[in-house]
Amino acid sequence: MSGAEARRLETGRVFAVALFLLYPLDLLVLGRTFSLPALLTRGAWAAELLVYTWVWPRVDTRWVAPLSIFNAGLTSLFFLLVVHFTGGGASPYLSLVPTLPLLMALVHPSDARHAVASGGVSAVGVLGLQLLSGGPVLNAVVWAGMVGAMTFFGVYGAAQFRKAQAAEHEARLERARREALEKLAVAESHRMQSEKLATVGRLAASVMHEINNPLAFVRSNLEFLRAEVLAQPLPEEARGELQEVFDETRTGVERIRQIVSDLKGFSRMDAEEPSECALADVVSDAARLAAVRLKTVAKLKVEVPAELPEVFATRRKLAQVILNLLVNAGDALEEAKVLGGEVRVRGLAGEGRVVLLVEDNGPGIPPEALPRLFEAFYTTKGPEKGTGLGLSISRELVERFGGTLSAENRPEGGACLRLELPVHGPTPTTPLPSGG
Repeated sequence: MSGAEARRLETGRVFAVALFLLYPLDLLVLGRTFSLPALLTRGAWAAELLVYTWVWPRVDTRWVAPLSIFNAGLTSLFFLLVVHFTGGGASPYLSLVPTLPLLMALVHPSDARHAVASGGVSAVGVLGLQLLSGGPVLNAVVWAGMVGAMTFFGVYGAAQFRKAQAAEHEARLERARREALEKLAVAESHRMQSEKLATVGRLAASVMHEINNPLAFVRSNLEFLRAEVLAQPLPEEARGELQEVFDETRTGVERIRQIVSDLKGFSRMDAEEPSECALADVVSDAARLAAVRLKTVAKLKVEVPAELPEVFATRRKLAQVILNLLVNAGDALEEAKVLGGEVRVRGLAGEGRVVLLVEDNGPGIPPEALPRLFEAFYTTKGPEKGTGLGLSISRELVERFGGTLSAENRPEGGACLRLELPVHGPTPTTPLPSGG
């Protein structure tokens, strides 16, 4: 026997016992006069209920509905017999007869036939009880009409309930369908973004290889020219100017080489496994690349102590997240045309975690955008500047490392992106700020 069958049989037993326990109520109705017919009726009703609850799960499925409808009509018949043996038309139970079809509609809202069966038996029964008690025919018709009206309301209410259930079920299916389509769209966009990044990475690796070769020639030839030119007898003033030009040119070549090296590391990002990494080094990697974007719109300040505890993450992916936050801050400052724009990166530690704050002195995040900032495809940028996936992917990457990424506006103005990661080793007890 299954758990549902056992519960149904237990419910039948409880109701059967309750029918007997209500017999003293009949004695009160009868003025404490013992009524064997009323007791036998209750006994037969209880026995029928036990048989029904035992047979119901064992019959063929095609007979389940007819059996249930038959039981609804039989229940009304037994109640009418109790009414008959406790006073007939004068029984206090008579006023409960019109409620029987309503109860059946409540118990079986998905099938109106139960209420119809109960209402039919109750209407005929109450009509017969009134006529047997010698009351006016009109009175009997009124009682039968009341039962009919209650049957109608029960059937109509059950129909409305079914419609509401169907509408709710349809709404749930539609909501599930939309959510599935949104997840599919996000997954497809992530896949396309990954493929695009992989393609860009491969192209960048090829371009960087092509750049490295001539860059090596430029460096070598520059050093040769520097040595040859400065070896010539020149006036001190001209020598100093030439020395300065060569030094600046060498600095520029080294800057190109460093950018190429950083891009080369990013192009191999997917092949790297999570490991212990120092947050100061990761921020340094991202800041060097971000400086290319930020140098025309803002001043970048990095305040990340080298002694911060290590975190367990994929270094290049974490650098990608920080780079995205820095570039977003630069975009916000550029769009708002902020004079004296500043982006600051601060690192703090304590309570078993490391916090990185990326702050800017721009206009801040619009209040209506804050709750949706990390939703896929949501962006406050124009279509030519963003797809709405950067922050969504960034939060997903941070959560893979066991961390969190959140956003808020600073009291003094500007936005603050807060990245928290669990530390991988001992941590100092420096208290963490509650916000930016």
